[in-house]
Amino acid sequence: MKKLIAILILISAVSNAQNTIKGTIQPALESDWVILYKIEGAQQVFVQNTSIKKDTVTVDGKQRIVSNFQFLLPEKAATGTYRTTYNIEGTGYVDFIYNKENVSFNFNPNNPFETLSFSESKENIEYLRYQIAIFEAQRQLDSIQVLGLKNVDAALSLAYKEAYDKVNRIQEKFTKHTKGTYIAPFIKASSINNSPAIFSSPENYRANLTSSFFDAVDFSDKTLLNSPFLFSKISDYIFYLNTSDDKKTQQNLYKESLKNVFAKVTNTAFKKEVVEFLITQFESLKNIEIVDELFNHYYSTLPISLQDAKFKSQKLALLSVEVGRIAPDFSWEENGKTIKLSDLNEAKNYILVFWSTACSHCLKAIPKLDKYLKGKPDISVIAYSLEKTDFKWKKMKQDLPNWHHVLGLNKWKNKIVTTYAINSTPDFFILDADKKIIARPYELKDLKEVVDQF
Repeated sequence: MKKLIAILILISAVSNAQNTIKGTIQPALESDWVILYKIEGAQQVFVQNTSIKKDTVTVDGKQRIVSNFQFLLPEKAATGTYRTTYNIEGTGYVDFIYNKENVSFNFNPNNPFETLSFSESKENIEYLRYQIAIFEAQRQLDSIQVLGLKNVDAALSLAYKEAYDKVNRIQEKFTKHTKGTYIAPFIKASSINNSPAIFSSPENYRANLTSSFFDAVDFSDKTLLNSPFLFSKISDYIFYLNTSDDKKTQQNLYKESLKNVFAKVTNTAFKKEVVEFLITQFESLKNIEIVDELFNHYYSTLPISLQDAKFKSQKLALLSVEVGRIAPDFSWEENGKTIKLSDLNEAKNYILVFWSTACSHCLKAIPKLDKYLKGKPDISVIAYSLEKTDFKWKKMKQDLPNWHHVLGLNKWKNKIVTTYAINSTPDFFILDADKKIIARPYELKDLKEVVDQF
C-alpha cells in the first residue's frame, strides 16, 4: 500500500512538473500532424511532433469540426519563443512564448496571424493585447500623417497630437504593467519614436523613420538575441522601409541600410547569424551584388573561427550562373585543339545552350535557333550536349557546322552540367564578349526577344 501511494505521489509530481501546449484549429485541417520547434535567432530547433485529433463543437448553434493538438513540455524545457508548424509551405505556423506556464491558443489555419487568440498563458495574452492595441493606435497615427503629406494645408495638427498621445499612453501602460516579465524586452523594443509634430515633407518623414527605427532596440538583450524578434525588425528595416522603384537607387539603399544595421550589431556571434540570414534572403532575390557586398564587407570581417567555408562556397555556387556573373569556364576538344570558353574572341555575344539528342523539345528548338541566327555573324553558339553516348550527337552536330559543339557525357551527373545547375533542356545563357551572363531566357521566344535588341 505504501509503495502504491509513493508511486501515485511520484506520478502526480511528474505530471505537475510538465506544462501543456494546446492548440485548436478552426476550420479543421486535412493534415494529421503538428511539429513544435524552438526558435533560436534565425534557426528552428526541432523539439517534438504530435498528431492532430478532430472534434465536433457547437458554435452559434451549429456543429463544426475543429482540429486539436497538444504537446507536453518537461520542467527543464527552456523559456523562449516556440513555433508550431502545421504546413510545410506558406504561412503554416504560429509562434508563442513559453515561460514555464501552460499555453492554449486558437487560430484559423488560413489566416493564423490575424485570428490568433490565447485562452491560457498570462504573458501570451498580455503580449497579444499589446500588439493589437499598439498596432491600431499606430495605424491611426500613420494614416493622419499620410493624409498630411498628401494635403499640407489640412488642419490635422490637433488630430495628430491626440493620436500621438494615445500611442504613447498605450506604450507606457504596457511597459509599466509588464516590467520584470519575459515579454518586457519585446514591448520595450517595439516602441516607435514618433515625431511629436506632423511632418509636411515626405523626405523629413522618411528620414525620421529610418534614423529612429532602432532607437528602442537593445541589441545586447539576451531575450531578444535568442528570439526571432531582431531578425524580423532587421528585415522590416531593410526590405520594407528602404525601398525604391529605381534599381540603382534600391541597391544603394540596401547597402546603406546594411551599414546602419551592422553599426548596431556588436555581438560577433549574432552578427554571423544576421549576415548569414541576410545572405540567404538576398540569394532568394537573386541579388548577387548585395550577396557579394555581405560576403566581402561583413562576413569576411568576422573572426576566422566563426566563418563557415562550406556555407560560403554553397551560397556562391548557387549564384555562380546568375545574370551578372562571368560564366563558369570549361574546355573541350575541337578539330584537334583544346578550346576554352573564356578564350573565345570571335563574337560580340555568345549563346550557350545545354541540350540533348534525347530531348524531343530540343530536337525542335535547336534547328529553329540555327535558322534564326542565320545572318547574325556577331553571335556565336556553344552547344553543350548532355548524352549517354556520342552516337546520335556526332550525327546531329554535322547539321550545325558553324557552332561549337561540346559533348557532356554522364548527362545530369556531368560536372559542368551540375556547375550550371541544369535541370531541364534546352537551357539558354546569353553572354557578352567577356563571357558575362547578360540573360537567361526561359524559352527560344524569350531568347529572340533579347537578341533582337542587340
